[in-house]
Amino acid sequence: MTDRVAVIGAGQMGNGIAHVFAQSGIPVTMIDVSEDALQRGRATIEKNMDRQVKKNTLSADDKQAALGRIAISTELLAAADATLVVEAATEHTDLKFRIFSDLDQIAPAGAILASNTSSISITRIAAQTKRPELVIGMHFMNPVPVMQLVEVIRGLATSDETTRRVMDLAKALGKTPVEANDFPGFIANRILLPMINEACYAVMEGVGTPEAIDQVMKLGMNHPMGPLTLADFIGLDTCVAILEVMHDGLGDPKYRPCPLLRKYVDAKWLGRKTGRGFYNYQQQPA
Repeated sequence: MTDRVAVIGAGQMGNGIAHVFAQSGIPVTMIDVSEDALQRGRATIEKNMDRQVKKNTLSADDKQAALGRIAISTELLAAADATLVVEAATEHTDLKFRIFSDLDQIAPAGAILASNTSSISITRIAAQTKRPELVIGMHFMNPVPVMQLVEVIRGLATSDETTRRVMDLAKALGKTPVEANDFPGFIANRILLPMINEACYAVMEGVGTPEAIDQVMKLGMNHPMGPLTLADFIGLDTCVAILEVMHDGLGDPKYRPCPLLRKYVDAKWLGRKTGRGFYNYQQQPA
């Protein structure tokens, strides 16, 4: 059966996921409640593909063919013919539960329902459906067209066949899938977010400036991007949400979000997307 993919969400992650499927020859429908978000998402995909054309990593003809494989819709019913649905909505448990409950009614009986969640339990998401064996985590990294990793997370009931199909599909996208078990934060964020959180504490306690902390991690530990620059890129609100999931799910105080991080979120200093986080982006080009 030919794969047809629906991506729920047209934001930074959703449009990136739609981009890589379309570029790999797979028809994809990008679904969002906001028509404006869909138009912005499609424009972002085209801009990113233009960048690939300039770098000679994508031909102009292949770009046009890929764009032609992308449909957009404001209706969840557009997922009715999908063989795979990838949910990339915002990191809110209740929202994801509602989407999966609705998708269970809409998607074909054999369709795999995947979540791009960065921390929320796949087992709990799967329990909102009558097909838990077909529910899986498919956690892409940001920016999706560039980053190699796809974290594949099995819920308690996820079948071997579902896992195999998703691992194979990730490879077909040119990605490297790595399997993780269903614990809060999975592998990537279980390790990454405590580092980011500790960097926030180091700022709060005056150990160093954001610039100094990022320089130490870049030059001393060979990280391509410092933890505070990365936090701004991810979104400070998303960082808090992931830390809260780990704090609640694992019960260990070491995952408690740094008070300074919470304060920035309260101030709507969310990072790049609002122009201000640990750094000020308002005077810089997007």
